[in-house]
Amino acid sequence: MTTSSIIMIFSGIALYLSLKALLESEIEEELYSNKDRVERLLLSKPDLKGIPPIMVVEKVKDPQPTVLNDTLIYDPLQDEIELFRQLAGTKEINGQEYKITVRAMVIESENILFAIVFTFLAIILVAFVFLFYLNKSRNATLWKPFFLNLAKIKAFSIKSETPLTLTESDIIEFGDLNREIISLTTKVQADYHNLKQFTEDVSHEMQTPLAIMQAKIETLFNGVKIDDSQYEQLDSLQNDIRRLKNLNKRLIILAKIDNNQFTDSQFVSINESFQEVLLNFKELASIDYKIEHSEELTVKMDRSLAQVLANNLISNAVKHNLENQPIKVDFYKNSVQIVNSGNSELANPEQVFDRFYKESTKRDSSGLGLSIVKKICDYYGFTPSYSFSKSPESTTGFHKFEIRFTH
Repeated sequence: MTTSSIIMIFSGIALYLSLKALLESEIEEELYSNKDRVERLLLSKPDLKGIPPIMVVEKVKDPQPTVLNDTLIYDPLQDEIELFRQLAGTKEINGQEYKITVRAMVIESENILFAIVFTFLAIILVAFVFLFYLNKSRNATLWKPFFLNLAKIKAFSIKSETPLTLTESDIIEFGDLNREIISLTTKVQADYHNLKQFTEDVSHEMQTPLAIMQAKIETLFNGVKIDDSQYEQLDSLQNDIRRLKNLNKRLIILAKIDNNQFTDSQFVSINESFQEVLLNFKELASIDYKIEHSEELTVKMDRSLAQVLANNLISNAVKHNLENQPIKVDFYKNSVQIVNSGNSELANPEQVFDRFYKESTKRDSSGLGLSIVKKICDYYGFTPSYSFSKSPESTTGFHKFEIRFTH
C-alpha cells in the first residue's frame, strides 16, 4: 500500500510537470504563429489596431527586441485579473516600425493540479470498484472448493466408518492440501478404530481370567480345609484381584473418554445420580450422610458417566472421612459440593486430580478415581476444584470437592 502511494505521488508530479511544460510549449508556439499572422495582415491593413488584450498593434519609431514573458491583465468580462503569456516584438512593414503584442491566457498551476488530482481520484475509484467486483467474482470461484472442503472437515468425525472425501480443485496448492488432509484423516481413523478395538479386547481378555481366578479362590474358601495362614494369604490374593479388576475398569473408562466413545448425551439429574450412590454406600458401608441444600441440578451428559462421577467422588469421601462423621452433599443450581471431615490439608492439593496420585496409604485406593473425575469434567467442560477449611479452635477440618457445571 505504501509503495503504491509513493508511485502514485511521483506519477502525479511527473504528469503535472510534463503537462505544464507541454501547455507552455503549445502556448508559445501559438503566440509565434499569431504574431506572424498579424505581420502578414499589416501588409494589407497598415491601420490595424488589434483586439486588446489578446492582440495589440502600435506604431513605434525604434525597433525593440522580441520579449516572451508572463503578465497579469485585468479581464473585464471575468471581472478578475488573469495570467497571460505574451510575446512582444517590432517589425518593419512598408517603412514603418510596428510593435506587435500577442497574448494567450495561461491555465493556472492550481487548475492543472486540481484536474490531475481529480482525474487520478476518478481513475482510482473506477479501478477500485472494477477490481473489487472482479476479484470478488474470481475469489468466489477460486475459493469455492476450499470452503466446501472446510465444511466437510468440520463435519468429519473419526468415529465414522467412511473416509473423508474432498472436492477437487484446479489450484495445485489446494490439491496438495487435500491429499495431505485425506492421508492424515485416514491414518487418524485407522488409529482410532485400532485403539478402540484394543481397549475392548483388553477389557475382555483381562476381565475373564480375573473372574476365573476369583471364582477358584472362592471355591477354595468353600470346599477345601485351610489353616489361618492360608486363609489370610487367599484373602489377600482375592483383595488384590478385586483391586486389579477395579483398576482395569477404571483404565478402560479413561481410555473410552480419551477416544470420545461416550456420545449418548441426555439430560441427567445429578441429584438422583448422587443419591443413588449414597444409598448404595449406606447399605454396604453403613455411612452417614446429610444433604443441607438441594436445588434441582440437571446436566446434559452420558448417564453412565454421571454415575461414575458420583461414585468416584462419594467413594473418595468415604475412604478419607473420619470415623463417626457424616458426609455432606449439597446441590446448587450449577454445582454440587461433596464435603468430608479430615485432620489436615493435603500435602499437594494441586495434584489431587492427577492420575495415580495418592496421599493415602490404603491399599484399596487405585489413585485413579479423582483423575477420572477430572477427565469427565474436561470432556464436558465442567470445572472441578478442591479446598480445605479448618477453624483455629477445631482439631478437625473439612475437605471439599466442588464440580461446577457451567460451560
